[in-house]
Amino acid sequence: MEKLSNPKVTIEIIQKYNFAFQKRFGQNFLIDGHVIEKIIRAAEITKDDVVLEIGPGIGTMTQYLAEAAGEVFAVEIDKNLLPILAETLAEYDNVTVVNEDILKVDIAALTGGRPVKVVANLPYYITTPIIMGLFENHIPATSITVMVQKEVAERMQAGPGGKDYGALSLAVQYYAKPQILLNVPASCFMPRPNVDSAVIQLTRYEKPPVEVKDEKLMFDIIRASFNQRRKTLVNGLKNSQEIPFSKEQIEQALGMCGLSLSVRGEALTLAQFAQLANCLLYTSDAADD
Repeated sequence: MEKLSNPKVTIEIIQKYNFAFQKRFGQNFLIDGHVIEKIIRAAEITKDDVVLEIGPGIGTMTQYLAEAAGEVFAVEIDKNLLPILAETLAEYDNVTVVNEDILKVDIAALTGGRPVKVVANLPYYITTPIIMGLFENHIPATSITVMVQKEVAERMQAGPGGKDYGALSLAVQYYAKPQILLNVPASCFMPRPNVDSAVIQLTRYEKPPVEVKDEKLMFDIIRASFNQRRKTLVNGLKNSQEIPFSKEQIEQALGMCGLSLSVRGEALTLAQFAQLANCLLYTSDAADD
């Protein structure tokens, strides 16, 4: 069949199946073949690759992925899209459509533990849980090339000091190197979203760029420091129920890190947060001796 990246073909298939867009699934279908081709090129998809696509929709990008990759697993939550996908992907025998919630899928079991490249036009409402789930569950993904809300892409790539910098920036940058590849206007989608999008590539680190003794503690510190951005780091941490340290221990750890007691969380780099977590553990151990 003709490619779905032709808006006329997309409209025809939607009308044929009387498909109604589900706002709760954040459905905005890509209708620009040039953008899709750029995504596939950037992800460096070859016939040696296994691709995981999250939210294939009616199969617009899946058609291109099937032609470029060795095998494609397309995870779609909306069962109403299954008959459409059966038609639009009928000529591709290397695509497996899985009707599941991506947050509940055992991806390693699905792909037989093989390394995957994740390529997706992600639903905006659930972007962060999906990205963090891929990282925290240690999915064997060599790269993640995804379309997200432009503002979210900017937050993932942001560095210390700016308004976009926060817990998401640090979490992503602990696991991967983020790079915004291209901006995509709302006119490239059907229906047209209220915001512009961006394609961001997250290249997994083999090991994190910082050494931290307690990963969970570091992320608890990061979350606490950005929950109350206007407060100093000392006040943000001592007011958090997640942080089991006294004000004195927090101040002592900041001193050990060479940080001012008036410093705010948004000024710290990932390396400084890792160092702070390690110093807090040291003050705790010293207090126990």
